[in-house]
Amino acid sequence: MRQAPQYSLIAAALAAAFAPVYAAGPVVQAETVEVVGSTPLAGIGIDRRLLPNNTQSLSEEQLEELESVSVAEALARRLPGVNLNEVQGNPYQADLNYRGFTASPLLGTAQGLSVYLDGVRINEPFGDTVNWELLPRSAIAGLDLVPGSNPVYGLNTLGGALAIRTKNGFTHPGGKVELSGGSFGRSNSEFEYGANAGRIGAYVAGDWFREDGWRDHSPSDVKQLFGKLSWRDADTEADLSLSHAQTRLVGNGLVPQSLLAQRRENIFTHPDETRNTSTQIALSGKRWLTESSSLSANVYHRQTRTRTLNGDMNDEFEDDPDAGSGALNRTATTQRTSGAALQWNLVAARHQLAVGASYDASRVRFGQTQQLGNLDETRGVGELQDVEDENRLRGTTRTFSLYAADTVELTRDLHLTAAARYNVSRVTTKDLLDPTPPNLDGDHRYRKLNPALGLTWQAAPRLTAYAGVSQGTRIPTPIELGCADPENPCTLPNSMAADPYLKQVVARTVEAGLRGTLPGEIRWHAGVYRTLNSDDILFVGTSTSAGYFTNFGKTRRQGIELGLDGSHRRLDWSIGYAYLHATFGSSACLLAENNSTRGTAPECTAGGQNDEILVRSGDRLPGLPAHSLKLALSWRATDALRLGADLQAFSGQYARGNENNRHRAGTATDAFNEERTFEGSGKLPGYAVLNLNGDLKLGGGWQLFAKVNNVFDRRYATAGALAENPFVGAGNAFSDNSDLWRRETFVAPGAPRAAWIGVRYAFGGK
Repeated sequence: MRQAPQYSLIAAALAAAFAPVYAAGPVVQAETVEVVGSTPLAGIGIDRRLLPNNTQSLSEEQLEELESVSVAEALARRLPGVNLNEVQGNPYQADLNYRGFTASPLLGTAQGLSVYLDGVRINEPFGDTVNWELLPRSAIAGLDLVPGSNPVYGLNTLGGALAIRTKNGFTHPGGKVELSGGSFGRSNSEFEYGANAGRIGAYVAGDWFREDGWRDHSPSDVKQLFGKLSWRDADTEADLSLSHAQTRLVGNGLVPQSLLAQRRENIFTHPDETRNTSTQIALSGKRWLTESSSLSANVYHRQTRTRTLNGDMNDEFEDDPDAGSGALNRTATTQRTSGAALQWNLVAARHQLAVGASYDASRVRFGQTQQLGNLDETRGVGELQDVEDENRLRGTTRTFSLYAADTVELTRDLHLTAAARYNVSRVTTKDLLDPTPPNLDGDHRYRKLNPALGLTWQAAPRLTAYAGVSQGTRIPTPIELGCADPENPCTLPNSMAADPYLKQVVARTVEAGLRGTLPGEIRWHAGVYRTLNSDDILFVGTSTSAGYFTNFGKTRRQGIELGLDGSHRRLDWSIGYAYLHATFGSSACLLAENNSTRGTAPECTAGGQNDEILVRSGDRLPGLPAHSLKLALSWRATDALRLGADLQAFSGQYARGNENNRHRAGTATDAFNEERTFEGSGKLPGYAVLNLNGDLKLGGGWQLFAKVNNVFDRRYATAGALAENPFVGAGNAFSDNSDLWRRETFVAPGAPRAAWIGVRYAFGGK
């Protein structure tokens, strides 16, 4: 058996040395020292108390209690600083915001969080999007949310990184079968089984989710399969995993407040369907070279095929009514990504060092067609005309990185963490529809060295202080480079034109805080942070379905995070509060045709334009509530019965299109004496939602479980946008007279009260 040297840093590191290979490392317990990973690739692991940040985690047990549909929902219900914008109205297609940065499945969303599954980055290359429904939910063993612009986690880590780890046959022997159903016609089937024999382990899991949805024309179907083969001996561990998913999601997006007031289930237009088929294979491993050094590595390949069908209003109708009032926009995208990483790990007397390199290459093929027609009485598109090609594009992205991270023991109570990553990237695009310049052909190169530095000081046995600075970057994606010209706005998911060069986004974060324990083993944390983004890439909307990407000077996100949790006898509880002040840090003119202040600022009307607003430094970013509160209780009433509750409360937020925070309902006159009427305040009120959950052990491995969401059936909205509503005729029919269309606030309504009940059976070690 290996004997670890008697140094405190080495002891903490080796506590996790023989854990399985996971993204960001597993959270384990060894002599009360909780160890987490310090890089995406599994290394040695580091004592959580030495981290110069507030990394938050969710365990397998917490995820099972919540019974959330997606990882995004689980994070939003439990962790401070996280909220969702349910723009699509589908439980798998939410925008997840953390500290004002977003991970979203929607093209056109400014992405700022990186997401890893067992050390493999799963942000899709075409738009850095994250498809939550492709994550194998039953196979998740836990996750860590790492804050800040940590460069070690690579590109797109502007506000943080989410590291998800999966189960294997050594850590999860035995099996489980689960069936549940209830509101919205929802049913869910799950199974998992793990086993090991000597040095070999195997694990397999599957999920099948179906529902009709609570809004009109909103069914979904998600199938997931995950498998892993593992090898373990005294010096080596290896895991070969396969993840596959086939999904069909319908998310019918925002709805005008006037339609929502008539009927909660109303939608704007339909269909809005996304089909994904994804397969990923990954091989990861770790080999001990000596008593204090090891090598970690992974190699992977992922292919995702996406097909979308979107029924929209024809944006050209006002100029050409004969063309038809509606349009079916179809896209077909194939994304292939391969990569490899190698990392050397060393535990020395006062150092815990990781040095690594990675290479990731992706190829994308994108095609888009449009079929004009007319909007019918259901707000679908009929009377279809011929299909026309809009775009066909081939793109590649290649990134090579070198990185290093070291935790140094300066004194017994003072530790320094230093890290750096150097990225070299190349993004190319090839126009397959129009070979003659100016077209979509492009070749863009980016490089950047990003550093990080942090200190932790154990001021007392139960008190630790930390502080750190970090820098991260995000390069423009092919979709953004192909849609960056305000003179040629793109329809979503996107039509493209020859566009200006976009700069890479640079985020710099400063944070500090205190954490510790109180008598009774109550854990607490208090922290502050500030992140300044330069050259943020924003999507500026020109209509309900079109817009363009642009670099926007500076944006700023700063705030406070407070947390308190503990256990008392049979009761587990937690309280989390976050304050976020997310603002523009520069002034600029942005297109906002449905904002009441359009065409009123002298800075934005000099060229005769009347459709822009002036955004000033200090104006709040839309879609982000300033205050959020999370409460959670889990009471083991008896050895068999557990009852739980969680509450999420959020303050108000501004709608997109109201970036200057000055939109008002009523009649407004612009600088050219044109008078227009606007409805809706452009701001959404705050809300609070209470959810209940529980489970009952029946014996023999059987268990009943149930949950109720939105217990008090609160009516609320999680996102909004200023847009134009043409359905103002009798019975909400489409009006051919655009002068009658309403400029109003569109919202993403939250789901009504709903309940589900299920049964699970565990056997063979679970």
